[in-house]
Amino acid sequence: MDKNQAKKMSAEAADREAAIAGRPSTPPQTSWFEFLLEESLLEKHLQKPSPDPPPVMLIVHFLEQASKPLVNEQNQVQPPLDNKKNRTLKLLALKIAAHLKWDLETLEKSLSVPVLNMLLNELLCVSKVPPGTKHVDMDLTSLPPTTAMAIILYNRWAIRTIVQSTFPLKPVKPGPPQLSVINQMQQEKELTDNILKVLKEQAEDSILVLEAALQMQKDLYIHTMRTLDLLAMDPGTLNGETENSTAGLRISSEEIQCQVSYDLGTMYFQQGSSDSSAYEKAREKIFRTKELVSKIGSVSVHCTIDEKRLAGYCQACGVLAPPSDMPSSQGSLYSVIHNCLRSGNCQPIVKIFLEDNQTNSLPDQFRQSVLRELFQKAQQGGDSLADVCFKVCACNTVRDILQGRPISVQFNQLFLKPNKDKIEFLLEVCSRSLKLDQASDALKQTMAAFLKNLCLSLEDLQFVFMISSHDLFIKLLKDDERKLLLDQMRKRSPRVNLCTKPVTSFYDIPASASVNIGQLEHQLILSVDPWRIRQILIELHGMTNERQFWTVSNKWEVPNIYGGIILGIKDNLAKDLVYILMAKGLHCSAVKDFVRAKQIFSACLELVTEFSPKLRQIMLNETLLLDVRTHEARAGPSGERPPAELISRIRGYLEMRLPDIPLRQVISEECVAFLLNWRENDYLTLHVPVSLVQNNPYVKLGQLLAATCKELSGPESRRTAKDLWEVVVQICSVSNQHKRSNDGRVSLIKHRDSNLGIMYRSELHAFIKKLREPLVLTTLLSLFVKLHNVREDIVNDITAEHMSIWPTSIPNLQSVDFEAVAVTMKELVNYALTINSSNHSWLIIQADIYFATNQYSAALHYYLQAGAVCSDFFNKSVPPDVYTDQVIKRMIKCCSLLNCHTQVAILCQFLREIDYKTAFKALQEQNSHDAMDSYYDYIWDVTILEYLTYLHHKRGETDKRQIAIKAIGQTELNSSNPEDVLQLAAQRRKKKFLQAMAKLYF
Repeated sequence: MDKNQAKKMSAEAADREAAIAGRPSTPPQTSWFEFLLEESLLEKHLQKPSPDPPPVMLIVHFLEQASKPLVNEQNQVQPPLDNKKNRTLKLLALKIAAHLKWDLETLEKSLSVPVLNMLLNELLCVSKVPPGTKHVDMDLTSLPPTTAMAIILYNRWAIRTIVQSTFPLKPVKPGPPQLSVINQMQQEKELTDNILKVLKEQAEDSILVLEAALQMQKDLYIHTMRTLDLLAMDPGTLNGETENSTAGLRISSEEIQCQVSYDLGTMYFQQGSSDSSAYEKAREKIFRTKELVSKIGSVSVHCTIDEKRLAGYCQACGVLAPPSDMPSSQGSLYSVIHNCLRSGNCQPIVKIFLEDNQTNSLPDQFRQSVLRELFQKAQQGGDSLADVCFKVCACNTVRDILQGRPISVQFNQLFLKPNKDKIEFLLEVCSRSLKLDQASDALKQTMAAFLKNLCLSLEDLQFVFMISSHDLFIKLLKDDERKLLLDQMRKRSPRVNLCTKPVTSFYDIPASASVNIGQLEHQLILSVDPWRIRQILIELHGMTNERQFWTVSNKWEVPNIYGGIILGIKDNLAKDLVYILMAKGLHCSAVKDFVRAKQIFSACLELVTEFSPKLRQIMLNETLLLDVRTHEARAGPSGERPPAELISRIRGYLEMRLPDIPLRQVISEECVAFLLNWRENDYLTLHVPVSLVQNNPYVKLGQLLAATCKELSGPESRRTAKDLWEVVVQICSVSNQHKRSNDGRVSLIKHRDSNLGIMYRSELHAFIKKLREPLVLTTLLSLFVKLHNVREDIVNDITAEHMSIWPTSIPNLQSVDFEAVAVTMKELVNYALTINSSNHSWLIIQADIYFATNQYSAALHYYLQAGAVCSDFFNKSVPPDVYTDQVIKRMIKCCSLLNCHTQVAILCQFLREIDYKTAFKALQEQNSHDAMDSYYDYIWDVTILEYLTYLHHKRGETDKRQIAIKAIGQTELNSSNPEDVLQLAAQRRKKKFLQAMAKLYF
């Protein structure tokens, strides 16, 4: 070697050393990465506090260089060579990963899926895992420790990648468009998608491998930089050191169990969305991870678990799969709340939050998330949730106040229009949340300040009086504070005469009898305790005998038929007490506070039994109505049957013939509806007295409905249906009256409510709204649909079940108010769908109604919903009796009138005989409002695809023609395939198309 060559090599080495040390050097003639190919330089670089470039960047570069394809002289791309340089590059990448202790958290954050896939495959290769061998077929216990650990690491990454792919990604902010960058990103995305597809296909195998790893109770080892150096040496000099149990970094069995349990738990949790039983497995693995994390603690070097995310999984598993052996645990509370939100019965949430204000067991974030979900459900049309939203918000607000947080905006919005019920509930929350005997002075002052500010924010002095007279308010505020508050309210009131003369304070006015009477009357209005009401009336009657206290509130109302009997009571105290108890009991029943209504009615019954048999029977009748409503509210559509005693009382009421007892129509109405809802058809058809049928229209209508329902598929169906038909036609008929005008001409006046029917239409509507038995509702629906279709000017018939049992004509069409029939039919189907929104027959009727009234988008919504509910959202085939040819043709017409012509062509395939004429005509339209060529994958009929190819060729639409050709070229559409293969291909395309349509129209 001459002196010049030696000097040159010395200068290059000095430059590399200077570069690694971070010192300035002469400009290098080679890149950073070529410097680091020397292993001594790489190790020095990795030992720096913050190496630049970072280790993960080196992994990417080394693997890219090692996998770079070759291009020969003929510009043909060839795979990379398996030479020493490429093997060295891969080894260096593995050594850097070993330096990072194979931490998947770090590697996943910095490396793309293709790079990490390449890295872990190289780890499998150097760990002596034969390529092409299924990991699930290998016995981990018999493998060398480093080999077993490499397999576990790869399969952990596989299921972690699958889980990560289901998470939403924040969109990357696009920079200036560069063609090379876009092409590179597209290639990487395609490669990632292909890898994900393979990983998902092998997911079950990966789960089995990791489940087997959990059965191992021994420590394992993973490659370090040293063991990787040994692998690069001559195999003859190794003496089996990398095969023994002490080579590499030791990973304890508890660390392995912890990591594998966590990864399996997240995988099972992700599968729970399609298989609810997977949540049980997820809970087991996640809770096991939590135990191991608390046991390992900060001692572990290799095991890194995100404890915040782990806590979130624990909470979610506690909600979705609570432990069965912990009925009163916090997890079961989460589960109850979750089930309430899912079922729509959200009242129990209020009770849970009210109790939690005392125990503070639920986290604030969870309580806020429940409130947000309730708000969202209320905004989507759940009007009944408004009260629940306020109550939950009130519980959260009081919790915030006691913990020193400000009042939320939601509470201020919900409290813009306060009422008596809201204030009563808010005071109850405050009383139960603040334990006065245990609360600190600071908490008491905080609550007192809240109540004072609440009073100042109210304009109605009646509400202010409710708060200021409450026990909690009196205990929290001193006399001088209450006096000051009332002075402030007086100054703010617009009714105060602002004169120079000082106003006398309320507390300076001596108490008088009138003041006491006013206070007692106010308590009488607010109280619902029957014994407290009795005590107040006794006190009032002791002060004056000149007043009738049943007139104190104009909100107290009793039915007119009862009013005369009650006001005929000679004793004034008894009269006031019976009237007020009856009014308050009826009000509580109307607002569905059945417990309080029962208490009030029981007290009133006990009172009137002593002096009035007539009032006693009235109270028994009202108690029966209350018991019917209570059972209906408690049992729901599929609850337990009513007790025989209640059925017996209903029969006794209907058959009762006491001449002096006034009977309310609503009681008969709800009793007959109750018998129909609980399928007491035998009584209504066989045992009900004839005189009762003749005198009670509801019993007659109920008997006809019960008889028709019993004989729907029997030989007598037409006879019973004819009787019901005639009764309903009479109810829907109109009466005509002639009137002579001043000029002598006779004009025709049409009265919409005829006296010919057994009841008025409004009464029929009210009765129908009390029915919830599906068979009864189906029968009524088919009747009104048939009656609607009888019209001569009807363009589009509406279809329903059991249409053949009804008469086909009416002698006098002009006598029927078909407008009222249409309104009744629409109201009935809307009501029926509130009872069961998954009844496909009712959904088809609703769709037909929208179709007949030219509301095509709404019609498609309900046609698709009908198919979805009976096919598990189109994962199964829709029964042919649901999607008949008529339904499909109406869907085709809807799409056509909505200018969705490609959808028309696809739906033409659904007919028993494909309608090529309509399909071809639709495809010729060029102003289609649907996705056009993106729908071609849903076409399975080759004739239609060939026509599309011809059409696009004729129009010069090359891109669309290629899409059509690609669709034809799918092997499963080959006409030579067996019939079952063709049917399966058609079924798959039907499913995907209908699901896409559902997402579009739902």
